[in-house]
Formats: sequence, structure tokens, C-alpha cells
Amino acid sequence: MFSSKKKSIRGSAVSQISSLHHEHQSYKWWVLGNVMIGTFMAVLDATIVDVSLAKIMATFGIGVDTVKWVATAYLLVFAVMLPTSGWIADHFGYKKTYATALSLFTLGSLLCSLSWNETALIFFRVIQGAGAGLMMPVGMAIVMREFPPERRGVALGFWTIAAAASVSLGPTLGGYLIDNFAWHSIFDVNVPVGIVGIFATLVIQREYKTAKTRSFDLAGFISMTIFLTALLIALSDGTADWNTGGWTSPFIVTCFAISFIGFVVFMIVELNIKHPLIDLSLLKNFNFAMANVVLFIFGMGMFGSTFLLPLYLQNGLGYTAFQAGSLFLPIGFLQALMSPIAGNLADKVNPKIPAAIGIILLAASLFVNHYLSLFSETSSIMVSLYLRGLGMGWIFTPLSTIALSGIPRERMAQASGLYNVLRQIGGSFGVAIMGTLLTDRTIFHTTIYGQAINQYSPVTKNIANGLAWFAQQTAGGTKALSALRADALLVYNLNLQAFVAAVDDDFFIAALITILCIVPILFLRYKKKKGKGEKIASIE
Repeated sequence: MFSSKKKSIRGSAVSQISSLHHEHQSYKWWVLGNVMIGTFMAVLDATIVDVSLAKIMATFGIGVDTVKWVATAYLLVFAVMLPTSGWIADHFGYKKTYATALSLFTLGSLLCSLSWNETALIFFRVIQGAGAGLMMPVGMAIVMREFPPERRGVALGFWTIAAAASVSLGPTLGGYLIDNFAWHSIFDVNVPVGIVGIFATLVIQREYKTAKTRSFDLAGFISMTIFLTALLIALSDGTADWNTGGWTSPFIVTCFAISFIGFVVFMIVELNIKHPLIDLSLLKNFNFAMANVVLFIFGMGMFGSTFLLPLYLQNGLGYTAFQAGSLFLPIGFLQALMSPIAGNLADKVNPKIPAAIGIILLAASLFVNHYLSLFSETSSIMVSLYLRGLGMGWIFTPLSTIALSGIPRERMAQASGLYNVLRQIGGSFGVAIMGTLLTDRTIFHTTIYGQAINQYSPVTKNIANGLAWFAQQTAGGTKALSALRADALLVYNLNLQAFVAAVDDDFFIAALITILCIVPILFLRYKKKKGKGEKIASIE
């Protein structure tokens, strides 16, 4: 009996120690660090893939219209899984959901490294996207739950440091791995980090479940998946090489029709079901609705243009993967430097101010890239990347603060899921649209430049003769063979110039899209109230 009491006392002591551990002031910071591991992985994967696209194109012998699906598939599944994260976390628990998502992402990374063709790679990217789509919003919800409202801006600022570090280290690390090993290794790097993250989650986090769970909206999930998938296929393949009918081909028209039907069904279901997949009533909160508009537009402009610069550097200027990736190194450092500052500022002043500054800087960086050429110096390219790093550091934390401050704690998972899904959908649309525009504008400029060449003009003849002499001196051969090589060099340079001109067009459109974010930011509501002798900022 004494032994039984002793065990009971020990069990009670252990329970109290565990409770004290979770109530300790440092606990929320340990949780933040744990969540930052998953955030680091998800963003690292996206940035590493950007610098690998040129190598993947060369390895599998595919074009832009196919390789963009390596990025689009990830973003699409990411977006589809985001709305389900709230229900899964509420039903199974936040700790279990986060650990499972991290495990799924790690498994997807391993499978991507084993891909034997582009189809397998795209399919395994879907698995990765599913894990990331669950991990990111649940991680944000965990951070927002553990920190009090007055400290959430600072917490989100540090949370974005993980993303900023990935932006810097991802392209550089990816470029080094690609140049020295193979493109498969860019996915292998996620595996050990993922294992550490899973272990940290199991050890650090406490489980949390909502008191009430709702039924899963299967009809909403299926209709949303059909709507988004069909629409992105149509936007991506409108000008694909295999699609000889263009935008009016039966396949593209059918995809648009299926997408429209899926959208109509989705809206009907969500507005009438008791427990919708996406709680559209959250959009009644004006600031939350406007912030989501900003994120959607931002996603189109930013993510849609992200894959352009590595392609330009490697295919246009002849940079190696490591040289291209190393240029991105300052972006993350600048974002990491500015995010806590912007978060702290958002807790004290009108969050609209730093958010608007960030949008202007980001749009300026994209507009500067509109002037890229085959003769652009590294210093001029770096100007745009500096502006991008500063801009991204100013945007996310203030915008997240103003968007989520009016959301009740028990609805935070749903809100963070919807908050992220629109940004990812915007990014998916952006990649699809920018990739399609790149193909279109390349064909356009190739046609224009080709028409401008007069084979009978003295200038053209002099250039052809000079190229023929160069070919004969470097490769040998007869005059006839050298003349053929000269023509091939002329066509190659024409196509290269057309490609760069198309990249410039894409950046200009991305800048226009991004600057539109200013409009909804201006409509965000902010009011300052005074209480107990101090100025207290409140967001309505």
C-alpha cells in the first residue's frame, strides 16, 4: 500500500513537472523553433528546385511547358491540402498532424531523389506538396496559439526567418549540389533535416485538440480539387508544344468547362453545408478578406516570376547552377534582418505602412528585372535581388498580424489555412500563367527578330561570313560546313535574344501584378485606442 502511494506521488510529480514544462515561459519559444524547422524545409525545397529546372530540362530533354509542372504540381497540391489542415488538426490533434505532415514531406523528398523521369518527379512532388500543405498552416496556427496577441508580430517575424534562411541557402546549396553531384541530391538534403524536425516535434510539443470536431467536407474537397486542377492544366497547356489547337483546342475548352462546373459546385456546397471545407464566413472580417486579396495578387506576381531568374541566368547568361544560386544568398539575410523589425513595428504602429513599403520594394525589384539583357552585369542583377529581400522582409509579418488579429483562437486553424491557400493558389496561377507567357512571348520575339533579318543585306552577309570564319578556325571543316555552322550560330543567338526578351516581358507583367497589392492594403482598417495611460493599437 505504501508502495502504491509512493508511485501515485511520483506520477503526480511527473504530471506536475510536465505541466510546469509546458507552462514555462521558454516553452513557446521552443515550439517556435520547432515549427521553424518545418518552415525551413518547405521553403528550402521550393528555392532549391528553382535553380535545378535548367538541369532537369537538359537531363530529361523537356521544355519550359513541361518543367514548370515540377513547380506547379507542388504549389497546386500545397494549395489543395491547405484547407484540410484545419479539420485534420482539430480532429487528430495539432502535434500529430504536424509530425505526420513533416514525415510525409520527408518521404516525398526521398522519392523525388529517386525519380527516373519527369513524370515520376512530378508525381513525387505531389507527395511533397501534400506534406507541406498540411505543415505550413498548422505550424502557423501553433505559433499563433502559443503566443499572446501583443507578441504575435514578433513571433511571426522570427518564424519568417526560417523562410528567409531557406531563400538564401536554398539556391546556393542547390547550385553547389547540382554542379558537384546530381540534381537528385537537392532532394536528399531534406531527409536528415526532416528527421531532426520529426524528433523535435515528438519531444517538444504538447498535444492540443479543439473541444468540438466537425464532419469532413468531402464534396467541397473533391469539387475544389477538380476546379483548381482543371483550371491550372488549361492555363499551363494552352500553348504547349503538343497542343496544336492552342487556346481553342477541344482539350483546353473542356478543361475550362470542367473547372467552371467544379467551381460552381464548390461554391454551392460551401455556402450550404454546415461544416464547410473553407469557412467563407471568415471573409466577413474585412481585414482578413483584404489581406487574402493581397496575398493572392502577391502570389501571382512573386511566385510566378521566381522560376524565371534562374532560367535566365543559366540558359541566357551561361551561369552554372552554383553561380546562379549564390546570387540569391543576400535575399534571405535581408529578409531575416527586416522581418523582426517589421514585426515589432507592426505591433506599435499602423501595420499598413510596412506592408505597403514591402509591396513597393518588391514591385520595384521585378520592374528592374524588366531591363535584363544578354549583357547584364552581375551588379545590376544584384540590385533587384537586394530590393526583393528588403521587400519580402517588410510584407509578411505586418500583413499576417493585421489579418489574423481579429480571428478567435478556436478558429485560428481554419483562418491560417485559408490565409495560406489563397497565396499558394495565386502562386500556382502565377507559375502557370508566367510559363505560358514565356512560351508565347518567346515565339513572338523569335518571329519578329526572324523577319528583321534580311539574308541579302550586306550587314547579314558580313555577320554570316564572320561566324563562318570563326567556326572554321575553332572547329575546322570545309567552307560549306562552316557556313552551315554559321547559320546555326545565327539562329541560336536569335532564339537566345528572343528568350531574354520574353523573360523581360514576364518580369514587367509580374511587376504590374504586384503593385496592384497596394489597392487592397489601402482599404485595411486600423484604429488606435488609448487605455491605462498607454497607446494600444487595435485592428478591426
